[in-house]
Amino acid sequence: MKVLEKISDFFGKFMAVIVLVVAALALFTPATCLWIQTSWVNYLLMIVMFGMGLTLKLDDFKLVFTRPKDIIVGCLAQFTIMPLLAFLLGKGFGLDAALLAGVVLVGTCPGGTSSNVITYLSKGDVALSVGMTSVNTVLAPILTPAITYLLLRTTVTVDPVNMFVSIIKVVIVPIALGFIINKLFGSVTQKLVKVLPTVSVVAICLIVAAVVSHNSEKIMTTGAVVFVVVILHNLLGYACGFGLGKVLHLNIAKTKALSVEIGMQNSGLATSLAGTAFPDLAMATVPGAIFSVWHNISGAVLANLYNRWVEK
Repeated sequence: MKVLEKISDFFGKFMAVIVLVVAALALFTPATCLWIQTSWVNYLLMIVMFGMGLTLKLDDFKLVFTRPKDIIVGCLAQFTIMPLLAFLLGKGFGLDAALLAGVVLVGTCPGGTSSNVITYLSKGDVALSVGMTSVNTVLAPILTPAITYLLLRTTVTVDPVNMFVSIIKVVIVPIALGFIINKLFGSVTQKLVKVLPTVSVVAICLIVAAVVSHNSEKIMTTGAVVFVVVILHNLLGYACGFGLGKVLHLNIAKTKALSVEIGMQNSGLATSLAGTAFPDLAMATVPGAIFSVWHNISGAVLANLYNRWVEK
């Protein structure tokens, strides 16, 4: 078990580098990763969500009642700032319908487990991060399809019902199962939690490899503009979260958590949903794939910067 824990620590520490290497391999030599089928993406994401469920306890949800203001702020910010930024950036840079749909879908998704890890590495308020991620994920089956539909209904055809069902199946059910198992077999799951970073990073790498390798030609032909939009979307999300924390006079730990939670999206879910919500728009999966790679890199850099920012 100690060996597995060391491996897990390594994966957690160098997650950004590992994901970047896998993405580069899939992009420039796609044949090496084509054996990973895009049909696996949903199942891999379910594994990540199940792992998240194993880390959750009843106390994490009690935070909703003990610190409702913080959770409400995080929820409102998550489902307003990122969708609007995505839509404005996509329109401003003149993205075509498929890429615009993919970018908006990234923006309407909740935060993922990566935000909790980066908040921890940033010495931020981890309890608040987990609480926001949990609540936003629970609300996602309603808010993600609804906001996506409101923003895109005049641009592309959106199927909010299929999106709702997909989020329930891929996100809510695995998290609920993980939570129940953790509740019933806590002593066992606490040992497993120590090796979860390895499982999560492997699953994320496989998702990135599958999506990037099968869309490598499309990604290479989209030009730099989609990369610019994805990077700005992420960085502006961090900045807006930071600014909001300052405006509301939140302490440093809460401000870090809010900044990371808003800037980092569950882009794996966005990639998965793109195929369900926009079956005729193959390029809609591209922004989610790029975001998956980029936000792990930017998150690692941000954690390094935030780690030095402490209460005086």
